[in-house]
Amino acid sequence: MDFTVSDKMKTILGMINEFVDRELLPLEMEFVKKDFHELLPQIREKQKMVKDMELWAPIYPPELGGMGLSMVEHAMVSEALGRSPLGHFVFWCQAPDAGNAEILHMHGSEDQKKQWLAPMVSGDIRSCFGMTEPDMPGSNPVLLGTTAVKDGNDYIINGHKWYTTAADGSQFCIVMAVTDPDAPVYGQASMIIVPTDTPGFHLVRNIPVMGHEGTDYASHGEIILENCRVPRSNLLGSEGQGFVMAQDRLGPGRIHHCMRWLGICHRSFDLMCSRANFRKITRDGQTLASRHIIQQWVAESAAEIQAARLMTLHAAWSIDQVGAAKARDEISAIKFYVAGIMQKVIDRALQVHGGLGMTDDTILAYFFRHERAARIYDGADEVHKTSMARRILKRYA
Repeated sequence: MDFTVSDKMKTILGMINEFVDRELLPLEMEFVKKDFHELLPQIREKQKMVKDMELWAPIYPPELGGMGLSMVEHAMVSEALGRSPLGHFVFWCQAPDAGNAEILHMHGSEDQKKQWLAPMVSGDIRSCFGMTEPDMPGSNPVLLGTTAVKDGNDYIINGHKWYTTAADGSQFCIVMAVTDPDAPVYGQASMIIVPTDTPGFHLVRNIPVMGHEGTDYASHGEIILENCRVPRSNLLGSEGQGFVMAQDRLGPGRIHHCMRWLGICHRSFDLMCSRANFRKITRDGQTLASRHIIQQWVAESAAEIQAARLMTLHAAWSIDQVGAAKARDEISAIKFYVAGIMQKVIDRALQVHGGLGMTDDTILAYFFRHERAARIYDGADEVHKTSMARRILKRYA
């Protein structure tokens, strides 16, 4: 196991970090306070710069127009981009498009790849992923109320989805639906491509999260599928493969999330340390940095970030070596551990900023309200802990 960074990757990471600092951080306050569509022309300009630098779509294979990075390499890129909420979108490796591209690349037909995958990787269209339902436990993807019933050469889909990230502005949705309710539990659901302009596909609303209603790629849509008719050729893979394909999608996706969270940790840590040294608290000029409790937070945060980073890189290395299925314990461990560390670091940084931290004059309040969900989506912390513990205890039994 060797995490030595190649000279090529050092150059790539240096270019990315410089770009984030120079081009993206100055846009953040506009991003937080304005409608996303108002900022879109500037973002498109930044995306063109990324393409010119040949850093576009780092996770996608070269044959699709991406950089073709390994899991460990992309983890490092994701960490650098995670320092800004605009990073992944500007470099075009954002969720849910990245996961949908993996599914299409692995399981899509040639026609599906031509129609949906190629323009998505080039940045011409966007997608969303409809799995979570308001009346079903999101941590158990085999429990679904949405159905897809065959009718000649079509499927007729009915159901209710929510937290369908980036539904606002997407051209198609990969919908998880039950196609055979009588099959064994893990073979009941399938994934079906549903263009968002299909009659019966209704974006009800963008769900307000902690008081803020996101737009476009930062939104979380509530969807009603009402007698939504699509051709059976829109089926991804084979019928009944939905659960297996979802696991293929979610395993590597958790690496991307965890490294993005570590980027958020680094950014929050930088802000915390800078604020501690800047903020005077006595007449004789002592700063927050002179206080024992602040020093404790700094030391604990530094150690926890480094531990979380090494755990995540090890999980990424394990996926590169043996695949996601055999690295389940490593993936589960980082999912709940890194999410928890991120929450601690953001909270400490916000506390050090005092009243300023509660405002949108820094990026911390945005991180605080948007990243609390990290301990819920892609499997709640408690579910990952339980499943990991069961596997460990089974080996001892």
